[in-house]
Amino acid sequence: TQIVCDTVWHEMAFGLENLGIEPHNMRRRVAEVSHYFGIAPWVNKRTTDLSGGQKQLLNLAAVLALRPRLILLDEPTAQLDPSAKREFAFMIARVQRELGITVVMATHMPEDMAEFATQTIQLSDIGVEATLAQARNVGLGSDPNPTFSVASSQNVGKGSDPNPTLAVRVRDVFVRHNPDDPWVLHGLDLEVRRGTVHAVVGGNGSGKTTLLRTIAGDMKPRRGKVDNRCRAHQAYLPQDPKAVFVCDSIDEELREWQSRVGYNDDAIAAVKRRFGLEGMDGRHPYDLSGGQQQNLAFAKALLCSPELMLLDEPTKGLDAQACARVVETLRQLVAEGVTIVLSTHDLDVAAACADEATLVFDGQAICTQEVPAFFEDNLIWRPHEKARLYGALANSQNNQKGTVPKWLEEVKQP
Repeated sequence: TQIVCDTVWHEMAFGLENLGIEPHNMRRRVAEVSHYFGIAPWVNKRTTDLSGGQKQLLNLAAVLALRPRLILLDEPTAQLDPSAKREFAFMIARVQRELGITVVMATHMPEDMAEFATQTIQLSDIGVEATLAQARNVGLGSDPNPTFSVASSQNVGKGSDPNPTLAVRVRDVFVRHNPDDPWVLHGLDLEVRRGTVHAVVGGNGSGKTTLLRTIAGDMKPRRGKVDNRCRAHQAYLPQDPKAVFVCDSIDEELREWQSRVGYNDDAIAAVKRRFGLEGMDGRHPYDLSGGQQQNLAFAKALLCSPELMLLDEPTKGLDAQACARVVETLRQLVAEGVTIVLSTHDLDVAAACADEATLVFDGQAICTQEVPAFFEDNLIWRPHEKARLYGALANSQNNQKGTVPKWLEEVKQP
């Protein structure tokens, strides 16, 4: 959202123009940072054509052109794929090391910078370090090369039928934004079984969001067919949660669809408890943190009691405890028969809750496997120990309550 100009060159020059830098000095600075970050080949590209990783690198380059002494970064890797995260972390370390610029980064993923950070400050007891200790206390151990059988330990909805009913079937789909644009999806095939969590992973710009929008019916394929058998009862949660906010308070947001869908006040109270939104009724959704906005959008979608949920990066900006609650929620939804298609860069969440995973690359579904086999076959696209952490915390939270929470049943009341 920091990008405001239509081309890469103009974006890098925007801040300099606001500072009144002379044009010849402006061109020199833009050229300098372009070569430094290796982005010169796409300096004339449209910013809308960049992938998420490229956009984040552009943001960093535009800031560096201002020649700051201090750079403050708020969750800069939250929406990047694993390869883009490593590239961005390396560039941050290079800026600090070679240029002497101080970098302060707020993150829920400190492991991304563990190799480069010179100092770590933990602000509370619910961050990654604390929850890793909790995970070991519930019997996870500390295997440096864990297997991922926990990922689909529930296997909810699989049954013994070798050919279960499909919720979604995508066949040879071709999709692009405009008639003259290149294909975003081309020849993509996908099958999603009812009552499962299906994770879609892949690099920035590979076509994951377009796939979800196509399944939802928001984008129409130019060729091929999408058979979405749950379209009449589906919920789509976009990557930007603000896209679903239209009211002036949290309470109004959660009541927006009440008269049309028919859920009661108990259901609203239940999702407020579940997602930590109690006592915030009068707050404007835009005044919430990124993680709180994500929770509010998720809660609003759940109130519709969907048969199919299409979730685009639902855990971005969430800490480890909140991610564990999402894992717990998704497992409960699947136990109720809900089908979930989850697009995510968070491989730990995917490993902890998904039954199957599909890797999307260059607009095609390269492979689809059950989760344990999917991650064992990958060299780079592999989760960390936090995958077992999320599953353990979700289970331990249930055990502490004695039974599976009844909040979902309340949500589904007419």
